[in-house]
Amino acid sequence: MKKNLFFSIMMVALTLMSCSASNTDATASAAATSKGNNKKMTTVKLETTLGDIVVELYNETPQHRDNFIKLVKEGYYDGVLFHRVIKDFMIQAGDGNSKNAGPETTLGDGDPGYTIEAEFVYPKYFHKRGALAAARTGDQINPERRSSGSQFYIVTGKIFSSDELKALSRRMRDVKKQEILGRLVNENTTTIQQLYQSQDTAGLQALENELNKQADAEAAKTPFSWTDEQLDAYTSVGGAPHLDGQYTVFGEVVSGMDVVDKIQNTTTGRNNRPTVDIKIVKATILK
Repeated sequence: MKKNLFFSIMMVALTLMSCSASNTDATASAAATSKGNNKKMTTVKLETTLGDIVVELYNETPQHRDNFIKLVKEGYYDGVLFHRVIKDFMIQAGDGNSKNAGPETTLGDGDPGYTIEAEFVYPKYFHKRGALAAARTGDQINPERRSSGSQFYIVTGKIFSSDELKALSRRMRDVKKQEILGRLVNENTTTIQQLYQSQDTAGLQALENELNKQADAEAAKTPFSWTDEQLDAYTSVGGAPHLDGQYTVFGEVVSGMDVVDKIQNTTTGRNNRPTVDIKIVKATILK
């Protein structure tokens, strides 16, 4: 791994050490234990201004399922906008602050005041076209990858060729190594800070070499690869494979992908917000 990457990660770690952790997320109170994977899945209808979308919630992600059901029953999603839309990627909603938001309002930070523990059921559930997943803040401030308490996205994605997936898998292996190295750097921040302050270049170089060696060894234990189901989906219907294993996928669209496509094809402006508001008029539990 290149030296500049190591020192970039190191400097981030030092910066984070100097910041106070004042925004501690509360645990989602709606969390519940799954009663078994054979339980009939819950379906929810999202009535939007462009038509209806019906999603199915996975039982293997019980905290996300139960939280989504709770918010639907409370009417939380009624009136929220699809505030972030990126063609050939995804459509995002669930910001409570988007209800009746003015056209110049910056959206994306609204939530119920809590986050949800990540529930990765990977590779069984992945970011194929139509996947329903939870949005979240980035890894630097959210290393546990906890989900937003309300914001979600539906994947539209793109179709990939086999060669594109091979290239992407190589990049994802590199990303995995970088993630491991980042964690190791965080675990050694005290030593790094001492070496940095004493201007011990040789010591920093030796530590870099050692952490790189550890990162390579750990990454080799869990090599990245696609399942046959993923390969088939991404080369036929498409999706967003670069998000796999990083965001909780907790359901999928069972009807209304034509409506999803209408939304993704809308004209957008600043911060990828549609220029004409598209809202969830009402969310309803069907079964």
